[in-house]
Order: sequence, then structure tokens, then C-alpha cells
Amino acid sequence: MKYLLSAIALGLSVTAVQAQDGMNDLEIAHTAYTAGQIDIRYAHLALAMSDTPAVREFAALMLRDHMAVNDAAGALITELNVTPQDNDLSQALLSGAAQKRAELSALSGKAFDCAYAANELGYHQIVNSTVKDSFIPAVTVAPLKGLLEEALVTFQQHEGHAEMMLAGLQCGN
Repeated sequence: MKYLLSAIALGLSVTAVQAQDGMNDLEIAHTAYTAGQIDIRYAHLALAMSDTPAVREFAALMLRDHMAVNDAAGALITELNVTPQDNDLSQALLSGAAQKRAELSALSGKAFDCAYAANELGYHQIVNSTVKDSFIPAVTVAPLKGLLEEALVTFQQHEGHAEMMLAGLQCGN
């Protein structure tokens, strides 16, 4: 089975990153946790750089929800007494996120807000699709599958919220 995840670039442009075939549960867990950590870092950046209430509220929501999911994942890892496995996809996500943070950090005002909102929408679309279509069907450990299913519901709400935020910012004008 192939997993496909894209690292979001500014706006709607994306760079495809293909994962290894047959990722195991520990690699999937690590990749999902890494994706959450990346969004937490984006949220911290938004809180540091934006004065726009809608952007700040969204970033605070990302912090709260992604930290809660990652905390639950950490508790599950402890309970199962396993160690997540770093992998090429996790590393590619981190590399792409570092580039994106550098791009976002160079912006200010409405340009930052619009780029952050577009990135959040695209990021959630791709992560949600990957979790739903690739990770959940592949996971064999029931508690991990359950955690991913619960998280997906929350992250699908984030996707909708990001879409509304982007529209409300009127970035095309």
C-alpha cells in the first residue's frame, strides 16, 4: 500500500512526498504525532505574528486540540510500552515545515494572515485525507486506530474552520 502526503508550500502549491510502502503502526504513530507537532509550531508562530482576532482564535484552537491529541498519543505509547519509529515521511514533513515556517516568518500583517490560513487549510486537507484513507485502514493496534479516528473528527472540523477563516480574511482582495 502506498501512502501519499504532501508538504504544503505557500498558497496552493504543494510538493509531493511519497512514504515507504507498508509503514508499520509505530511509524504511523510517529508520523501522526509529528504532523500534530508541526501544526502546534505553526500555531505558536501565528500567535506571535498576528494581531487578527480570527487568526489568533484559530491558532489557540490548534494549540489546544493538537496538544490534547498528542498528549493522548503519548499516554497510549506509555500504556503500550512501545517506541514510535522515525521514518522518511516524518523527516520529510519536518523539513517541509521548517521551510514553510521560514516563509511565513518573512511575512507580516494581512500577507502573513492569508498565507497562514491557506497553509492551515491545505495542511488539514492533506493530513485528513492521509489519516482517513491510508493510516486508519493500515493500523492494526485497536487503541491507536481509535485515537486516529477520534482525532480525525476534530481535524476535519479544523479544516472547515480554516476554510471559513480564509474566506473571512478576504485574501483575494
